[in-house]
Amino acid sequence: MPDSLTIPRYPSDADEFSPWRRRLRRLLRPALLSMFRTTPISSYWGFDRGHPIDRYYLEQFLDDHRSDIRGRVIEVQNSRYTDRFGGAVERSDVLDINPENPLATVIADLTCADAVPANLFDCFILTQTLQFIFDVPSAIRHVHRMIRPGGVLLATVPSVSRLAPVYGLERDYWRFTRASCAELFGRAFGAGNVSIRSYGNVRTATAFLSGLASEELSRRALDVQDDYFPLIIAIRAVKQ
Repeated sequence: MPDSLTIPRYPSDADEFSPWRRRLRRLLRPALLSMFRTTPISSYWGFDRGHPIDRYYLEQFLDDHRSDIRGRVIEVQNSRYTDRFGGAVERSDVLDINPENPLATVIADLTCADAVPANLFDCFILTQTLQFIFDVPSAIRHVHRMIRPGGVLLATVPSVSRLAPVYGLERDYWRFTRASCAELFGRAFGAGNVSIRSYGNVRTATAFLSGLASEELSRRALDVQDDYFPLIIAIRAVKQ
């Protein structure tokens, strides 16, 4: 099944893209050259040049909602954001469909996760994942079921992005808008329990598609938000 495939993630901080290699790539392939290219200046969302622009935004979103990352928290594939942004975390779980993931404490397919008990988690962190799941409504329903009453889902989805290099032509299914997120999450959580925010603008979206890193844009350019040119959509949903 398509949903049983491992979701492609960014390379880890420990692999070939060390800080000095990233700086060297920016020097050897200056950002100004990107406007003349018909291929991206980076094949890894800018990770090999610095900090990816979409990650800049999703981390800003999680930082704004640190108080929600508490109690029993679950995250997909690793606990990177739980560890970084969590406050009063009592237990940290990692969800993965791949039983070979040594970090995983919950093995399940989000679209049919009936084996995972209901009302188990206080916070579910689900970043840049749903585009790789064909049956998005089922995944959101299971997330809602797994969260305790009063618990929170913190999710981000792409509105603009290249296809995943690994198997994007076969398994990279969706891009999202505020309207689609309002419908998808509102049906599961109730419209009054969902807040949605867009991050990005036409300049950052263009830079991200070209493979530039956030270090290559000014903070002034990064922090302009234009709802008509979102790079990512962030969703905070509360289970009542």
